[in-house]
Amino acid sequence: MLDVPSFMWFLTVKQRRQICMSCFQEDFFVHAHPPGPENGETRLLQCLHLTACLPRPCIIRNALQHWPALQKWSFPYLRATVGSTEVSVAVTPDGYADVVRGDRFVMPAERHLPLSHVLDVLEGQAQHPGVLYVQKQCSNLATELSQLLSDLEPHVPWASEALGKIPDAVNFWLGEAAAVTSLHKDHYENLYCVVSGEKHFLLHPPSDRPFIPYEMYTPASYQLTEEGTFKVVDEEAMEKVPWIPLDPLAPDLARYPSYSQAQALRCTVQAGELLYLPALWFHHVQQSHGCIAVNFWYDMEYDLKYSYFQLLDSLTKAAGLN
Repeated sequence: MLDVPSFMWFLTVKQRRQICMSCFQEDFFVHAHPPGPENGETRLLQCLHLTACLPRPCIIRNALQHWPALQKWSFPYLRATVGSTEVSVAVTPDGYADVVRGDRFVMPAERHLPLSHVLDVLEGQAQHPGVLYVQKQCSNLATELSQLLSDLEPHVPWASEALGKIPDAVNFWLGEAAAVTSLHKDHYENLYCVVSGEKHFLLHPPSDRPFIPYEMYTPASYQLTEEGTFKVVDEEAMEKVPWIPLDPLAPDLARYPSYSQAQALRCTVQAGELLYLPALWFHHVQQSHGCIAVNFWYDMEYDLKYSYFQLLDSLTKAAGLN
């Protein structure tokens, strides 16, 4: 752990924060809201070329109009094309996967179900304990639903050009409105494409790290019993996990008062739109019922911005701002 410079012990918490933040005022530019939707690929290409010095979210309208998936991916089409295909499904009692519960970091139960059964549950034609979310990552579109690959591009050409690489993973998302992705960050440039429905994002720039609490938790997973109830079972082979205990929709400011100084951004991504979410941006995600989405993960550049974030993270911990 980085030692706090001796002079920092004589500073107020506010002064320490100002020192931590000063490195980032140029590199992590914060908008009052993500830039408004733009038409066409040229604008995003220009936006992505700025990521080396000015990473910021950007919504692109009409980015997916040439994808057959935008017209094809109805529930009847999915039933006919991949209905019998078994997919990995995250199952939780309350819709929150990868979330802090007490002193545990709890991961979802995982079931392998025919996609048609998931669709039946979404349409109210069948029941299943808990909340279902098709969210397995590591390119689940290619590994579990490869029949759908011809309905979209294998990557986003203009994004691949701007970033100078192809994506590491292409992921398929489908779930209930109750399914929520807790606040976290990824080491990926994320191009999030909504095919139907809408996604609701709450975002924080990396420069908000001093105001976002992290703690260490024992990892555990939900297990679904034969009676249809859930129990939490520790993952004894895993080491403790650092995670954010705070719910940004209902923050406990008595316990985490620093969060009141964070600058949350909110946006809704609708069908046919693409959200560019830069690496290291914190995000919390909700969705409309039955929303279908695909996202492309491009590995981030471990450059000066990454080093700055690591420095800010270390200073946050060392200055007692965690």
